[in-house]
Amino acid sequence: MTRVRDALAGRRFFITGATGFLGTALVERILRSVPDSQVVLLIRPGRRATPLQRATKEIIKNDCFDRLRQELGDRFDSEMAARVEAVAGDVATDGLGLDDDGRQRLSECDIVIHSAAAVSFDSPLDSAVEVNLLGPSRVAAEVESARRLAAEQGRTGPVHLVPVSTAYVAGTHQGEAKEELLDGNRFTVSVDWRDEVDAARRQRSDLDADSRRPERLTGFTKQARSELGGAGLHLLAERAERIREDWVKKQMVVVGQARAQSLGWPDAYPYTKALGERALVAQYADTVPMTIVRPSIIESALAEPRPGWIRGFRMAEPIIISYARGLLREFPGVPEGVTDVIPVDLVVAAIIVVSGEALLTPPQEYQGPSVYHVASGVRNPFRYGRLVELVTAWFTEHPLYDADGQPIVVPEWSFPGRGRVQRQLSRASKAMDLAEKVVGSLPIRGKQAAWMAALEEQHLLADRALGYVELYGAYTETEALYRVDRLLALWDRMDDDDRRTFCLDPAAVDWDTYVREIHLPSIIEHARVKTSAGKSTKPNRADRARKNILSPDRHLAAFDLENTLIASNVVDSYAWLASRHLPPAERAAFVADLMREAPSLLLLDRRDRGDFLRSFYRRYEGAPVDRLRDDGWELFYDLLLAKSFPAGIARVREHRALGHRTILITGALDLVVEPLRPLFDDIVCARLGEQDGMFTGRLDVLPPIGEARALVLEEYAEAEGLDLGESMAYADSASDLPMLEAVGFPVAVNPEAKLAAIARRRGWHVEHWHKAEGGSSPLLPLGPFDRRGSLGRGRTSAAALAGAARRSAGEGAR
Repeated sequence: MTRVRDALAGRRFFITGATGFLGTALVERILRSVPDSQVVLLIRPGRRATPLQRATKEIIKNDCFDRLRQELGDRFDSEMAARVEAVAGDVATDGLGLDDDGRQRLSECDIVIHSAAAVSFDSPLDSAVEVNLLGPSRVAAEVESARRLAAEQGRTGPVHLVPVSTAYVAGTHQGEAKEELLDGNRFTVSVDWRDEVDAARRQRSDLDADSRRPERLTGFTKQARSELGGAGLHLLAERAERIREDWVKKQMVVVGQARAQSLGWPDAYPYTKALGERALVAQYADTVPMTIVRPSIIESALAEPRPGWIRGFRMAEPIIISYARGLLREFPGVPEGVTDVIPVDLVVAAIIVVSGEALLTPPQEYQGPSVYHVASGVRNPFRYGRLVELVTAWFTEHPLYDADGQPIVVPEWSFPGRGRVQRQLSRASKAMDLAEKVVGSLPIRGKQAAWMAALEEQHLLADRALGYVELYGAYTETEALYRVDRLLALWDRMDDDDRRTFCLDPAAVDWDTYVREIHLPSIIEHARVKTSAGKSTKPNRADRARKNILSPDRHLAAFDLENTLIASNVVDSYAWLASRHLPPAERAAFVADLMREAPSLLLLDRRDRGDFLRSFYRRYEGAPVDRLRDDGWELFYDLLLAKSFPAGIARVREHRALGHRTILITGALDLVVEPLRPLFDDIVCARLGEQDGMFTGRLDVLPPIGEARALVLEEYAEAEGLDLGESMAYADSASDLPMLEAVGFPVAVNPEAKLAAIARRRGWHVEHWHKAEGGSSPLLPLGPFDRRGSLGRGRTSAAALAGAARRSAGEGAR
């Protein structure tokens, strides 16, 4: 055994942030490289998972452990069970949320490594303050308590705290930053960290209060309605509240960036990490031995546990993939500037070696908190211009391919200024926002509505690119150099065996080889992008979704009717029935009157589907019941069958053949859907009241609308012993969102623009079903009203129905 491994062998490590990128690599390396070591992990419990269950699923089962799993073979599970423990806690909570058992476990550890952080550069200020600023001090407070507890029990307790910070606490301005505490740092302004905590919390409270002002709430509700249409009051309220919360969060992001930049940091991440260091040292420098490790930008592994290992995308990956897909044509940066990145395994090695050094240092020789940078900019600089050259050459040789199997030609970057790129992307985003509003107001559906979804995706990509520029532009333009003198001195003190086991020297990285042969192949592997020419022969996403939907394991299939199974609506049916027996002249006048009502009817339907149905069905008042029920069968054969979607009818039959229950939920009248009963196990529809052989125009049974459809499904599933999580719902409109959200397998059929966009965002399966070609095209209903519920209440009454029926009866008598 070597010096560092000897010092650490058999020791217990208490680690925060173990479910993150760095934390996972750290846990694996300790278990694999430090003999007989044990780890105690602080993990926030999940909604349905204990800390240990989360540790098993999110850490031990990660591919990071494949090497260790192979080395241990059959002993892997037993080794992990014996060497890995998890305690419930949260660094954003005072006392870390530890119970007595957790505090006892902490007191039994030798080294505490604090790697938990809100690493996003656009975290809301208050969240970053709670985790990055106050988190290290909370950990130190518990370490201090654990040391006292251990002393009371006759033990040593935690010997050393290793907080992981970031090199960027020193700022990104031109000049060299030394491995020293932040007091007197000439790049940033010194402020009282307590005042910053109070201000952040107060800002959150102020913004939350602002978000609840009546005019704000009205705006949030209006936005929710524009997104969801007539989806129901409950769903609209939920969406409006989510919009309100998101608004507060976004404002806190803006506040954080502004405050950070005003003090000399590029964003809230290094700002809160810097103040976290100051708070930690100010409070615990004399009572908790500590060594701060400051890595630069951490990227995929150079060698450990395997070359290219990465968990999630870091800073550079989204930019590189966007460039390779032709979506990001320019990005700011200084070609002569240093891109200070460091492979994750070098950072892990540094943390472990620093821990070993701490154990080897006698307590009387400890001289107070110290700092180590783990960065490449001084020892092994990697120029931004060279990175761009390598990425361009690699994707020219290994291009990504578009959906048609054609290679994507990557553009040449011109290294423009950040302001210019921001202005270009901002203009593009505003233009797409306007286009979305225009397209979203059009009565389009199906593949035409897919334009809306595609436009929304392009808008999202433009906003994402703008976000990359705003967040990361400062890091590509930085000219700061982070010295590593103390790190290299540590490297010099290591013997050869330790160096082979724990390489931490940035000079070990050959950047050309790392980018071309390790990093880029790794991120392409994880990015789910098309890397070969031609159409894929593998089942695509739609085929896989369809296979899941048509599994015998499913329970229930619920269908909407209008524009889901037939290209018709309640107005089409009324128009056909009302004009069925009219003379040609009256028929033309009737259609003209109905068409004139279209705008007001459309407005009513969009405002409230339930009100629309109630008011529209009053037109049936005084219509003869028997005549309309007979005509309902003629309507089916003459109009609805011609407008049906054969693929949709076939899908209903497929579900029945698989043993799935089928239910039709529609706003159509029972007399209209009666011919469809053989297709379904149950039908839920509207039914008009009757009196003296005439329809009253009032609904005896109001069909479920919006969220009421979800309730119907829940009650039906419970009564039949069915699981909605194993069920499907087919619908075409955003007003059906509650029903779609109630099941495990939602299907958007010929979706309108709003639903098409929602389905795309949520990854829902989409079907485009069409009428059979060659069928007859009945004269009525006329016009562009091929949209469910696009007509409604108006002055065209049921007199046409009753009069036509009387006229027909008279002709029959003659």
